[in-house]
Amino acid sequence: MGSLLDAIEAEEAVVRGRVEELETQVAELMVRLEAERERLSRLVITRETAGELLARMAGSDPAEPAREPPRAEEVSPFAGAERRVVGVLAVPKWQPGLEPGVLPRVYQDILEVVGDAPGPVRAKQIVPRIGLAAETTKIEGTRAKLKRLVERGWLDEDSPGLFTPSRTRTTGSPNSP
Repeated sequence: MGSLLDAIEAEEAVVRGRVEELETQVAELMVRLEAERERLSRLVITRETAGELLARMAGSDPAEPAREPPRAEEVSPFAGAERRVVGVLAVPKWQPGLEPGVLPRVYQDILEVVGDAPGPVRAKQIVPRIGLAAETTKIEGTRAKLKRLVERGWLDEDSPGLFTPSRTRTTGSPNSP
């Protein structure tokens, strides 16, 4: 009987490792997806602006009525989606003197939860503490935000999926251990 339980525990450890690896890959894909969505949004705006300018240049005859540019809903793949302000960095790179108050509220909440935790935390532990349902989509979205905070120096990720307050930010010195 003991060997069966040992075999099950061994299989569980293997599967748990694969699950964590897949969660890491999904988080990386979420970050890449967001970057590509941002690029697509910029390209759509550029195309719309260029079309408006070309229409104005072609309609230089004062007798010809000015053509109204196409509405965004007709040409944008983001029709009905919330429009983002292009060129504004929602999560700035951390630098000395920069306080969490400059971040959007959800990022401030994430930093607070990570800072209050007794040790490293995972995205699935943070989600309920910031008032979200413990659903896969919410966890992955939060994981992408955590990765962004790591990229910008607000948090550290010493082990895949385990987030802690940034040692640089808490000590104030980029050379601190």
